[in-house]
Amino acid sequence: MDLDQEQPGKGSLAEKAEPWESWETALVWWSIGVGLAGLIVLGWLVDRFILT
Repeated sequence: MDLDQEQPGKGSLAEKAEPWESWETALVWWSIGVGLAGLIVLGWLVDRFILT
């Protein structure tokens, strides 16, 4: 077997994380939280002012 060939199972998922991974993860979670909060607030506003 040639040592220069890439072994199966060794891909980008096995590499070290990027330096910006921590704040990128935080950004995703904050975006999900803001989206859910917006859905709740807008759902309440629609129920309060449009449906009644």
